Amino acid sequence: QVQLVESGGDSVQAGGSLRLSCVASRYTSSGNCMGWFRRAPGNEREWVATVYTGAGLYDGRTFYSDSVKGRFTISQDNAKNTVYLQMNSLKLEDTAMYFCTAGRRDVGLLRRCQENYWGQGTQVTVSS
Repeated sequence: QVQLVESGGDSVQAGGSLRLSCVASRYTSSGNCMGWFRRAPGNEREWVATVYTGAGLYDGRTFYSDSVKGRFTISQDNAKNTVYLQMNSLKLEDTAMYFCTAGRRDVGLLRRCQENYWGQGTQVTVSS
């Protein structure tokens, strides 16, 4: 069973930055993908970003939702089986619980990744 553990959530002022980490155990990076979702109080769960994990030719590709494109960057460290989410220019509306996911690639989905596994989440709070 794949296990995902997030960290890095914190309280930050608007305009600031945070980096979230997600460590995956019992996970095979090649051919798979990892991503981030978030859920704000009272809102639906929202996809944030995806990365194709692994070290192959098409691995490392990234995909973003329009709401974070240009501000957030998802990256991977294959040696550590870790995915990061660098969040810059944070806005009040970025306040949410952020969840790491892992699964199989799916080109039929906008987010390009199935969510077969979920972490427990890490809280990000942006204040003015």
